[in-house]
Amino acid sequence: MFCYQCEQTAKGGCTKVGVCGKKDETAALQDLLLYLSKGLSQVAVAAREQGVEDPAANLFTVKAIFSTLTNVNFDDDRFVALINDCVAKRDALKAKVSGVEFTGPAALVPAADKAGMIAQGKEYGIEKDPELNEDLKSLKQTLTYGLKGVAAYADHAAILGKEDNDLYAKIQELMAATLSTDLTLEQCVEAALECGRQNIRAMELLDDANTSAYGHPEPTEVKLGATKGKAILVSGHDLKDLETLLKQTEGKGINIYTHGEMLPCHAYPELKKYPHLAGHYGTAWQNQQKEFAEFPGAILMTTNCIQKPTTYMDAIFTTGLVGWPGAVHVSNDDFTPVIEKALAMGGFPADTDKSTVMVGFARNAVMSVAGTVIDAVKSGDIRHFFLVGGCDGAKPGRNYYTEFVEKTPADTVVLTLACGKFRFFDKKLGDIGGIPRLLDIGQCNDAYSAVQIALALADAFDCGVNELPLSLVLSWYEQKAVAILLSLLALGIKNIKLGPSLPAFITPNVLNFLVDNYNIAPISTPDEDLKEILG
Repeated sequence: MFCYQCEQTAKGGCTKVGVCGKKDETAALQDLLLYLSKGLSQVAVAAREQGVEDPAANLFTVKAIFSTLTNVNFDDDRFVALINDCVAKRDALKAKVSGVEFTGPAALVPAADKAGMIAQGKEYGIEKDPELNEDLKSLKQTLTYGLKGVAAYADHAAILGKEDNDLYAKIQELMAATLSTDLTLEQCVEAALECGRQNIRAMELLDDANTSAYGHPEPTEVKLGATKGKAILVSGHDLKDLETLLKQTEGKGINIYTHGEMLPCHAYPELKKYPHLAGHYGTAWQNQQKEFAEFPGAILMTTNCIQKPTTYMDAIFTTGLVGWPGAVHVSNDDFTPVIEKALAMGGFPADTDKSTVMVGFARNAVMSVAGTVIDAVKSGDIRHFFLVGGCDGAKPGRNYYTEFVEKTPADTVVLTLACGKFRFFDKKLGDIGGIPRLLDIGQCNDAYSAVQIALALADAFDCGVNELPLSLVLSWYEQKAVAILLSLLALGIKNIKLGPSLPAFITPNVLNFLVDNYNIAPISTPDEDLKEILG
């Protein structure tokens, strides 16, 4: 295997086993599925040119791509089923296309069994890419990883009934473009920026899905301690799974807790109305092996971010696209096995008090006090805004973000989102004229809210976003973060500081392009970066 799609990749690329826990065989099946998804995309593009649209193939494309994102699915048997489904949908669509001779992944016949598929997949990994130009390869991989993030958000939105055929078409066009052998560097750059633009659309779609179903987030105080009684922990990102579980556990004496990126769910009116949504437990995804082992109830993993279960294998359940061999997978929105397990376990023996945190500062909440914010900036009470967010991870160096936030001056405001906030989410930074200095905007996809806040402030001050007293200090781990970074670049946002390390798939020439055109820079130390930003 060879994989360098995440920030924690070992020595420039994992070659024996992934830092994420992905085995060589699983990596090969993922590579084969991704390759075949590009073939399905090629067929869909050709079909669309002849007026043929296949909604099932469109939705499957994003699910297949999302399945290969870091920490989603580790179950080889599930990948075998996805590969067969991909080819079935490809061939059914291909039968509706006339006059086109398909080759490569659009014609590849997968092996009849898992062992054969694993052998095939080893022929389509990154190291077997025929692209000889390292910079082109770098940009194509950047595009591929960005599309994994876009696919994730598109799938999240589709779960709540929000789909956009134009978005699916663009995802398939860009997936097919990664196979092109005659793209120039300029065309590859434009394709990556187009991926960023499509990610904005995907996040907009998901924002509409979430707020239409559950209302706009409201500033909400969330309990971090436990409540005595039976318990279920929900991790990942899926709001619909949480709602379904809340409905199915009403009156059963089970308290529901959020974990990781589910924390912002407490701010949605239609979710927080359930009294047994008891609070938030734990921190970010990379701490789950310790935190889950100590949780005295059942655990439900949605969307992504699963790690290898340890002593709690019999208590963890997966749903949606998430998979781990040996873990019970629940489907069809029936969480009966999760509920039964929770009832059979001891639960929390007593109440505990571990303070609270505030969430719910998405764009509606922030813009409702925009006048106060603008006046505070004009008066000098607020000197600067920092957006400090992104993915958390286990690699050393991420304490930078804790220290950075702790050292921000008292006349500055910190906006945050995604699981990177767990480095500092419980810090008491005080307020400026009633405006909290630490504002939790939400999940990683709520970068859309952050962008809307920035655009609204720029409009209010009659300036460009890059002229605002706003600095972005971001952390990345997986491919959703790549998609968001491409979105920021597509919007022309400059002076981003990125860490804790730069992507291994970025070549020196591509990095120089980003520095020259966007002034992207790696983080250094909190003191040096604050001095540079604030002058």
